[in-house]
Amino acid sequence: MQILLAGSVVLPLVGALAALLPAPPGLKGKNPDQAVLRHGVTVTGVVFAATLALAVGFDHAHPARMQATTDLSWIPALGIRIHLGVDGISLPLVVLTALLTFLCAVYSYFKMPTGPSPKAFVALLLVLESGTLATFAVLDLMLFFLAFEMVLIPMYFLIARWGGAGRQAAAWKFILYTLLGSVVMLLGLLLIGLKSGTFDMVALATDNGPKAQLSHTVQLVAVLAVGIGLAVKSPMWPLHSWLPDAHTAAPTVGSVLLAGVLLKMGTYGFVRIALPITPDGLHTVAPYLAALAAVGIVYGSLACLALVRTGAKGDLKRLIAYSSVGHMGFVLLGIASMTPTGINGALFANIAHGLITGLLFFLVGGLKDRLGSTDLDTLAGTTGAALYGRAPRFGGLLAFAAVASLGLPGLAGFWGEMLAMFGAFSPAAGLSRPAFLTFMALAGLGTLLTAAYLLLVVRRICMGGTLKAPTSPTEAGGPATAPALLDLAGYEYAAWGPLAVLTVLAGLWPAALLGLTNPAVQQLLGGGK
Repeated sequence: MQILLAGSVVLPLVGALAALLPAPPGLKGKNPDQAVLRHGVTVTGVVFAATLALAVGFDHAHPARMQATTDLSWIPALGIRIHLGVDGISLPLVVLTALLTFLCAVYSYFKMPTGPSPKAFVALLLVLESGTLATFAVLDLMLFFLAFEMVLIPMYFLIARWGGAGRQAAAWKFILYTLLGSVVMLLGLLLIGLKSGTFDMVALATDNGPKAQLSHTVQLVAVLAVGIGLAVKSPMWPLHSWLPDAHTAAPTVGSVLLAGVLLKMGTYGFVRIALPITPDGLHTVAPYLAALAAVGIVYGSLACLALVRTGAKGDLKRLIAYSSVGHMGFVLLGIASMTPTGINGALFANIAHGLITGLLFFLVGGLKDRLGSTDLDTLAGTTGAALYGRAPRFGGLLAFAAVASLGLPGLAGFWGEMLAMFGAFSPAAGLSRPAFLTFMALAGLGTLLTAAYLLLVVRRICMGGTLKAPTSPTEAGGPATAPALLDLAGYEYAAWGPLAVLTVLAGLWPAALLGLTNPAVQQLLGGGK
């Protein structure tokens, strides 16, 4: 188990280095580009298999206990250790990261984004995977910071070199926002480590450990500093403005990983660091965090409604990016409730958002490949997508992803948002219930607005514009009978199918995930008991 976890983190780095080297004789395939793309599929596939083996070997009877741990001294003078481990909170995120990266590698093998050498693309993809897996696996505050920052450079280059229009500005905005937030976060992590005498996250999570040395003032300052860096990555309104530009400019796989994995790093940090290590400080700021989350839910939905209206020239990728602001608002609202119900809902919503929004961005990439545009007015025009008639399986999958994203009961998106609102309905002791009831009401309004804009998206793209019936045989070949689009290809079934299946399974069997997270959440809230 130790080897599986450590190998999952290290193997992508080794694979990234190997991707830059010449392919060995006999493995070059038809050309070097095909060989390096196949290398990416192989490495990410092995890592995904390792995380599945880790999940199978995980002791599901004790999900609150850290398992597959590695604890080695690294910088003794500063007390920094190479400390790895997973519990019921981090294990689902580790598997989700490995799955999405593998599916992105498979998709890129058949649909490599336009840009420089595939060698650099595969190497950056693997470095990104290693940094993300490390973020969810490390148990030392300084290692967490290094892993948290490690993903920024590869994502910057994926946007700046393989992105679309406006990619340079979007990449710079992404890197500046996240770096500035991370500088403040580092100060908060150093404050915790210096005041407590350790950077060990497991020791700090216990009430009778070093955390006892952190006064309320220290906790409050630390949670504010750490929270800013985590909120930028989450992304929390009003620190979200880098996200729509980054998603709009990023290549398809960049958008999938950005929404499906990178946003989860911020909310995971709130649960792993802020909640157990600075509970008094988080309790003080929780009403403000919940208020910003509720505003983000409504704001994201209103922005999407503005983009989807006829004549707005809204971009579908940008719309899904704004929807992520709303969906991640539910995660932050659940965390701010500081209750087991709300936090379990937040963790469930994390996974559901990764599956559903990853699928949506894959589908938008497929639309752009087929029609050359993601402009909603173009896709909804009389010669636009009209997917139900021109590519029915593609249209059906897009409609499925949309109704999953709006939280239809029986699919994964429902449970997380419902539990997060239940947590706000009855927040932790000491938090203002009337205030949280107001936030819950705003979140409920957000669900209605979400249903409105997503159903409009389905109607406009899957059904197309209003077509005039042909009045003569010569008009019958006009826009009303536009030629068929290429429906789902085999590689698209392979890359997108697992996300659809898991969305259904998580919706029908939520206990599989909640059974992992709940004991670990109870232990975090109980001060390690």
